[in-house]
Amino acid sequence: MTKIRVAVNGAAGNMGREVLRGVNEDRDLELVAAVDLKGDGSDAGIQAGIGAIGISLERDLIPALTRTRPDVVIDFTSPHTIMDSIEKIMSAKARPVLGTTGITEADLDTIISWSKKYGVPAVIAPNFAIGAVLMMLFVAQAARYLPEAEIIELHHENKIDSPSGTAIKTAEMILKSRGTVNRQPMAELEKVKGARGGRIEDIHIHSVRLPGLVARHEVIFGSIGQTLTIRHDSSTRASFIPGIILAVREVMKLEGVVYGLENLLNLT
Repeated sequence: MTKIRVAVNGAAGNMGREVLRGVNEDRDLELVAAVDLKGDGSDAGIQAGIGAIGISLERDLIPALTRTRPDVVIDFTSPHTIMDSIEKIMSAKARPVLGTTGITEADLDTIISWSKKYGVPAVIAPNFAIGAVLMMLFVAQAARYLPEAEIIELHHENKIDSPSGTAIKTAEMILKSRGTVNRQPMAELEKVKGARGGRIEDIHIHSVRLPGLVARHEVIFGSIGQTLTIRHDSSTRASFIPGIILAVREVMKLEGVVYGLENLLNLT
């Protein structure tokens, strides 16, 4: 079987190095390029802690794509640069698998238009941990019966955007599936600005950024005389690799843009 040719953009970051390890270990994938703004020509495998693999860490995306012609580009870069990278990837006729969060609804519309323009599919996932995807699906089911909920998301101190893409998508799923909220709104006295977190409609989202964390998402439902908590923890970044590899395989069969890993899982 022909291997899927894969490039990694953002390869020198914490997640990028984990992706390099995952791709290098999978027998159905062939790592052909590693790109990062910190690229210095050193061996990407040494950067990732897996020993020399003969792939240089490059700085410029377009020359790397032109030379290596990957089938798929896994992108874990910055929310500030992701849209520019996506169009470069698609214009090179490579399929993006995107784990960078911070993509807005307007960004998604733009990516869909690029997919049509260049004839290239893409997978965008706020969270590649399969357990986190299951958490969101369980939350959507619970919201049908327990419509009042708040979300707490905790991440490492270097995560730039807040709330997380997973928290935003979780809130959207709650709003889509939940039953009627009967409680009358009350005027709140917020003694410290932001103490009640941000809001998506009437759902509060609280973001925590601390050293020692990787990722945690917790949804607390409240009803008369009871609460229900649904929580997922990623204790290492390796938790995202099975979902990423699944997306790489599936994007080779797709047309258009798929948003959310749950759309690639056979859950029926």
